[in-house]
Amino acid sequence: MIDAELIKYLTGFFIVAIAAYEIAKFFQKRIHFPLITGLIITGILAGSSFLGFIPEEALPKLNFLNDIALAIIAFSAGAELHLEELRSRLHSIKWMTIGQLLVTFVLSGLFVFFMSDYIPFMKDLNTDVRIAIAMLFATIFVARSPSSAIAIINEMRARGPFVKTAMGVTVIIDVLVIILFAIVFAIVETIIKGNPLNLSFLLVLSAEISVSFVLGFVFGYILKMLLKSPFNFYVKAILIVIIGYSIYLLNHFVVGQSETWGFHFELEPLLIAIIASFYITNYTKFNHEFEEIITKISPYIYIVFFTLTGNSLSLQTLINVLDIAIILFGVRILSLVIGGFFGVWAAKEDPKYAKIAWMPYVTQAGVAIGLTTMVSDTFPSWGHEFETLIIAIIVVNQIVGPPLFKWAIKYVGEAHKKQDYKQTDSQHGAVIFSLDSISMSLARLLEKQGWKVKIVTTQKEHNINDIEVLQVDAYHKESISQLDLDNPDTVILLYPDDQRNYEIAEWVYETIGTPNMITRLESGAYAQKFKEIGVKVIEPTAAMVNLLDHMVRAPEATNILLGYDEHQDTIDVEIRNPDLFGLRIRDLHLPQDVIILSLKRKGNTVITHGYTQLRIGDILTFVGSKESLGKVRLRFEYV
Repeated sequence: MIDAELIKYLTGFFIVAIAAYEIAKFFQKRIHFPLITGLIITGILAGSSFLGFIPEEALPKLNFLNDIALAIIAFSAGAELHLEELRSRLHSIKWMTIGQLLVTFVLSGLFVFFMSDYIPFMKDLNTDVRIAIAMLFATIFVARSPSSAIAIINEMRARGPFVKTAMGVTVIIDVLVIILFAIVFAIVETIIKGNPLNLSFLLVLSAEISVSFVLGFVFGYILKMLLKSPFNFYVKAILIVIIGYSIYLLNHFVVGQSETWGFHFELEPLLIAIIASFYITNYTKFNHEFEEIITKISPYIYIVFFTLTGNSLSLQTLINVLDIAIILFGVRILSLVIGGFFGVWAAKEDPKYAKIAWMPYVTQAGVAIGLTTMVSDTFPSWGHEFETLIIAIIVVNQIVGPPLFKWAIKYVGEAHKKQDYKQTDSQHGAVIFSLDSISMSLARLLEKQGWKVKIVTTQKEHNINDIEVLQVDAYHKESISQLDLDNPDTVILLYPDDQRNYEIAEWVYETIGTPNMITRLESGAYAQKFKEIGVKVIEPTAAMVNLLDHMVRAPEATNILLGYDEHQDTIDVEIRNPDLFGLRIRDLHLPQDVIILSLKRKGNTVITHGYTQLRIGDILTFVGSKESLGKVRLRFEYV
């Protein structure tokens, strides 16, 4: 039977969620307000404490949306943990994780306990309950935000040891905090119920975590079977959401059954989901498809989750606890700073990292709010006030955290924003010999793509102002050697004389060693000579025939190569990142709109398959969107 009241509440809520998203996007664009913060605040305003669009009695009926969202958030966190790509920084990641987890947990827990007299909902509680709540605060303070960190890294086009360590610590802590929360939450439930922490409690807790681990791999296998099926993208996406929700349904069933057995037994749904996602990401060949589905559905899940979280909060309570929230925010920052110093010291890292090691870990989002929601639902007598205070702290973290992380990336010199990258990367340089309509068109097209181009000519007079033109008396070695060519990585020889072009190519080959030289061949006499020194030869008539042939047989691919498709491009990238050495092609985490066309090793084209291992110096040819290709170049060429 259809629940008409539920349909009414769902309809009203989804209208509010759509409005919240549009409002949050507006403020994100206008004043760079975090999207999550905008969703939460809009949800608060639409809730029962202000405008009343979502009545208070609707929240219990909508609680299943929280379960769905939490499962997807856990899937998303697990999908970010790529073990293969963290190898070179495991030592630093280990110590920084220990510092940030233990120091943050212990120090913030102690601070909250000693400040409990000043926290409104805690001051009238007994000491045991205060200790329990302080432990919950400390656990949630440990949580990070991988999604926010990834967004900042992509925005800054950041690569380097500091960023890699920060990303590894952020993802690993979000996995560990779920295990920590499972332990702490069980202890807190026992304390508040007045039960002793005896051996039977420890046995049950160990069994809960162990069974959850096993079920994580079971659900991972179920996801693997789904991804292996012939269903289309949308069917798989819907079924992944259903599988995530089924984890919570299974937990509700187990809790109900355990009561009939005479003791309380509860699974850890977040732990199950994150282990399942971790299994898919690291131990199956379906990781790319899984990540694509999670990436596509996550924004919709976040809109629902954060708006619903805001609906459950009281605007008046949020205002009342804002001063306490700012103090506790300071407490968390202090614990992060101390944890950062410890991590740098223990890992024997460069001391310059010590004062900024805490900055990547300020921002919080999905996991922290998800854990907070569980506390609120389980302990309604004080849980709502707890939730409101945590949300206020998270809002401050969301505003302060991203600018701090950006500043830290710039401080260590690992930011490579597009305009900076063009100015400093001398490898993106080309020199064209000859000044004519073709060379000018090529120069302008290359500069449009971010290359620095110089044209060398014997013409003494010209009207070219938008391209740097270098004038020589003649195309011979003595004159060219006087020019400042900036060691270009590409030389294009378009002078209508094969002998002159060859002399220039030979000088470049012997003096500069430019890896990529191209010439337009006037006759066949010099073809072999050019090939001997590695010059790529274009014979105009043959090139035109081959181009027409490809336009007939593969028009879409030819459109990309000719630049007719303004959104797609092809690039060659040399592998310089040592962390990619030995990695198999199937294990590369490429953007979903990028594919590998070919691999060249020591001058020879290698027939690749999923198990082909990369080597330093390999040249990969990629095709995809221009934005994604920029990210690929930065990641693969990072040294």
